[in-house]
Amino acid sequence: MLRVERLTKTYSTAAGPLTVLHEASFVLAAGASIAVVGPSGSGKTTLLGLCAGLDRATGGSVELAGERLDGLDEDARARVRNSSVGFVFQNFQLIPTLTALENVLVPLELRGESGCEGKGRALLERVGLTARADHYPVQLSGGEQQRVALARAFINSPKILFCDEPTGNLDGDTAESMVELIFGLNRERGTTLVLVTHNIELAGRCQRILRLKNGSVASDLPTRPAA
Repeated sequence: MLRVERLTKTYSTAAGPLTVLHEASFVLAAGASIAVVGPSGSGKTTLLGLCAGLDRATGGSVELAGERLDGLDEDARARVRNSSVGFVFQNFQLIPTLTALENVLVPLELRGESGCEGKGRALLERVGLTARADHYPVQLSGGEQQRVALARAFINSPKILFCDEPTGNLDGDTAESMVELIFGLNRERGTTLVLVTHNIELAGRCQRILRLKNGSVASDLPTRPAA
C-alpha cells in the first residue's frame, strides 16, 4: 500500500540548506498499521505530508496505492489523495461555515458526487454524532469536532488513513474514546494506518513503530514479538 524509498526533504534557508528528512525508507502492506514517533523536529509531520502527497520530496520516492507520487503534478496528487487517502489532523481542520454533515461530505463533493447524505449521516451515527449533524464546528466540543473529522476521513472509503497527533488537543477520556473509534473503524474498513504521535502507549496499538531521530529512521520494529 505504501512504499517509501530514501525519502529526503531539504529546505532553503538564509543560513543555507536545511534537511529535515534524510533518506527515510519503509514499506507498509495493505491493512497494516505503523506509528511514527520521535522528538519534536525529528521529521514526523514532514514524513507524513510527503507520504500523503501533500508536499513534494527533494529526493527519493513514494508509491501510494500503486501510484508513484514523485512523478505527479499537484492536480494528479490531489486526485490520488481524494480517491485513496483519509486524513485526521490534530487541529481538526473543519470548515467553520459548514455543518458537521456538510464537512463530512466535502471529499465527495470534491469528487463531484451528490446524493450521499445518507452515507454521511451513517458515519456520523457511527462516531456518535447523530444529533449533531446540523451543528456548526463552533457549536461542537473539541472531541466532537475530531469525531466529525474522523467521519470525514472515512467518507471516501480510503485505502489508507493518515493521522497526525489525532488526540493531541483532547483530554484523557475524550482521547481514549477517539483512539477506540480510529482503530475500530480501521478494522471494520480494512484500512491501512499511518499514525504520527508523541504518545508511546497509543503508538503501541499499531503493529510497528518507526522512530525518527534528526530526520533519519533510527528504528523500525514490531510492537509485539513474532509468534
